[in-house]
Amino acid sequence: MGKKFVYMFSEGNGSMRELLGGKGANLAEMTGLGMPVPQGFTVTTEACTQYYADGEKINEEIQAEIYANLAKLEEIAGKKFGDLENPLLVSVRSGARASMPGMMDTILNLGLNDEVVEVMAKKTNNPRFAYDSYRRFIQMYSDVVMEVGKAYFEKLIDEMKEKKGVKMDTELDADDLKELARQFKAEYKEKKGVDFPTDPKEQLMGAIMAVFRSWDNPRAIYYRRMNDIPSSWGTAVNVQMMVFGNTGDNSGTGVAFTRNPATGEKKLFGEFLMNAQGEDVVAGVRTPQTIDQLAEVMPEAYNQFVEICGRLENHYRDMQDMEFTIEDRKLFMLQTRNGKRTAAAALKIACDLVDEGMISEKEAVCMIDPKQLDALLHPQFDAKALKAAKPIGSALPASPGAACGKVVFTAEDATEWAQKGEKVILVRLETSPEDIEGMHYSQGILTVRGGMTSHAAVVARGMGTCCVSGCGEIKMDEENKCFTLAGKTYHEGDYISLDGSTGNIYGEAIPTVEASIGGDFGRLMGWADEYRQLKVRTNADTPKDAQQAMSFGAQGIGLCRTEHMFFETDRIAAIREMICSDTVEQREAALAKLLPMQRGDFEGIYEAMQGNPVTIRFLDPPLHEFVPTAEEDIAALAKTMGKSVSDIHAIIAGLHEFNPMMGHRGCRLAVTYPEIAAMQTRAVIEAALNVQAKHPDWKMVPEIMIPLVGEVKELAYVKSVVVKTADELIAAAKSDMKYKVGTMIEIPRAALTADEIAKEAEFFSFGTNDLTQMTFGFSRDDAGKFLGAYYDKKIYESDPFAKLDQTGVGKLVEMAAKLGRATRPDIHLGICGEHGGDPSTVEFCHNTGLDYVSCSPFRVPIARLAAAQAAIKNPR
Repeated sequence: MGKKFVYMFSEGNGSMRELLGGKGANLAEMTGLGMPVPQGFTVTTEACTQYYADGEKINEEIQAEIYANLAKLEEIAGKKFGDLENPLLVSVRSGARASMPGMMDTILNLGLNDEVVEVMAKKTNNPRFAYDSYRRFIQMYSDVVMEVGKAYFEKLIDEMKEKKGVKMDTELDADDLKELARQFKAEYKEKKGVDFPTDPKEQLMGAIMAVFRSWDNPRAIYYRRMNDIPSSWGTAVNVQMMVFGNTGDNSGTGVAFTRNPATGEKKLFGEFLMNAQGEDVVAGVRTPQTIDQLAEVMPEAYNQFVEICGRLENHYRDMQDMEFTIEDRKLFMLQTRNGKRTAAAALKIACDLVDEGMISEKEAVCMIDPKQLDALLHPQFDAKALKAAKPIGSALPASPGAACGKVVFTAEDATEWAQKGEKVILVRLETSPEDIEGMHYSQGILTVRGGMTSHAAVVARGMGTCCVSGCGEIKMDEENKCFTLAGKTYHEGDYISLDGSTGNIYGEAIPTVEASIGGDFGRLMGWADEYRQLKVRTNADTPKDAQQAMSFGAQGIGLCRTEHMFFETDRIAAIREMICSDTVEQREAALAKLLPMQRGDFEGIYEAMQGNPVTIRFLDPPLHEFVPTAEEDIAALAKTMGKSVSDIHAIIAGLHEFNPMMGHRGCRLAVTYPEIAAMQTRAVIEAALNVQAKHPDWKMVPEIMIPLVGEVKELAYVKSVVVKTADELIAAAKSDMKYKVGTMIEIPRAALTADEIAKEAEFFSFGTNDLTQMTFGFSRDDAGKFLGAYYDKKIYESDPFAKLDQTGVGKLVEMAAKLGRATRPDIHLGICGEHGGDPSTVEFCHNTGLDYVSCSPFRVPIARLAAAQAAIKNPR
């Protein structure tokens, strides 16, 4: 017996997530707990991987296993697939290991054809229900399996409603639905050139293949990249006997959470629709009722549901998101999973579960996705401005936060505008999974249709994006890119603001203010700080950034880029004088003008950091970045320098480099012009002495970082300039101040010869942005042009500039850390590239034994939490 590719629900359990996917494992677990789950079987994630290995087909062995399990299901159900006496219908749903809401496709009512639908109409004495199920099946199968677009079918339904003069789908009768089924099949044949499949077994194989295929659709690939999900995992397929929520007013379907996913409040939260099938609630085509109203509509089903919710939450020790169907007053559970929630709700739920004795503090720390914290750190509306503003409408507060931006109407426009630096709000009738990239780029999302559990709401909450859904008063005109609300028309590019906590919509731009941190956030971060072993510093170039990072819990500065301070008007002039100087004396005179400015900057930063360590990187970019481009600036510079305009043009031309990334920059500038390093050392040390004198209780130990070193002699040369200048200043001040000189490891050669370099360097900071560019051999600024093709062809799964490439670049980091420590056991090791705030990279840094990570101020809490999770997972 080879590998088993198919499991009945009764054969699995919750620990088999990797094989059965999240949905399949939970269905098996609920079956084991004796809950009312319609039975079925799961085709494993390994079958999906096999499908791709076999060139996108399901091999005979797997097909035989599927049919064998189908026979077992027929026995349990007492019905047969395609039978004209007692037909079995199934749903086919995907379920990956990681929850990917709305990313994959579902097919309901599979097994119907022209004959079976007649039998069903007779047996149930309910032709309307039979034809409603049939038209839904054709619609879903066409959309999912054969990729005949959804929109066309929606249009046919709207035309039929108009013809009949009705508003709701539920007002169409059996004959209307039968006619729609006929039109749908005709549309299928026209688009595909073949008849709609009538053999249920052929339908089943088509559907299973479609789910496997959907693992690789563009929105799934994008979602995986956003959430670090490897493509090798594959998705499982769940085939489950149908229960029907659309047989009439005694049936219904719904989605519920055991706690409020927006606030975390411990109270059942959800929605249901009577006489409906699952998709109706989630797609938000009809506006549902709230779950507590079910107590009045159908008390016995409600009470049973409440009892099951309690059991599930206690069993999983986490907030559950459940789907259920009621068929003729009988309750069935279709799925449960740990619910997606907003960042604020996640923190409240984690703290509440600790207080309720359900989980430990360590478990609470591991429950929060570090990337989610981002949503809490970002601005809220200014309370004064909000009071003065009048809402033009309100709808469901689906995902909290404050959003202000220009209206756009398509996901593509949202992406395009945002990439040009515009802040946008995406306004749609309803969002669909294809919109994921545009949603990701938007400040906020506003939909006309859909409830609190619609696609827009679930995905926005997961991303931490503000969302207001289901504003039915909006009159939408997508073709002309405008909408009307409260008597006023808003066009593409007009400003609106959304309040995702109240659901209010404002027809103007409302200013925002910084978020405040405390309560559950402070409590959870306190636990995180207790467990983590990595220190977290920040990348900051101004006192304001440094203060922001301190308020978020930074323990020092890991990277202060001195060149950012040179671009202000009064300073750029002095830098340009230095660049155009002919003699060392002229250069020193120009640098002398910069000295007090640099010293003042460093004093401000030291003050903000209150004695915590500060690593200052010396001048890094090539000089051509500082030269003027406008003719009037060139003329002014010529006048100051007493040179002709053509002389200045010649100097600028001489600075032009073919590949500035590998050009005259970093320590190479200090080797050519040691006076630059001398001036910067002077500013760093004088500022430290001044601040130390003001705060005798602080222990100032400035850290000077020489960038772009690739050869130990380079570092030794620049270090000699630093040490001579620093020692003279400290001696003159009669101080015993210590300082450190280290380097940034950002050239592969530095990593390969780190044992040599450590003889001169007291610390290494890994500049993973440049190390990634140099190791891959492509430029961060240009890679965007071709990375898309690399994702499509699965050559790369993630952007190496966003998530550290642990196989290649990571190997260099590990090697340099090991070699450096062998030479100098007390060497300090940190990372200061953009990767420092990426949770998977933070875990790598913990496992590699670095001392700290440094990241931008807003990512400090993310890194603190990720560091705690890494330490809990793998204590060192």
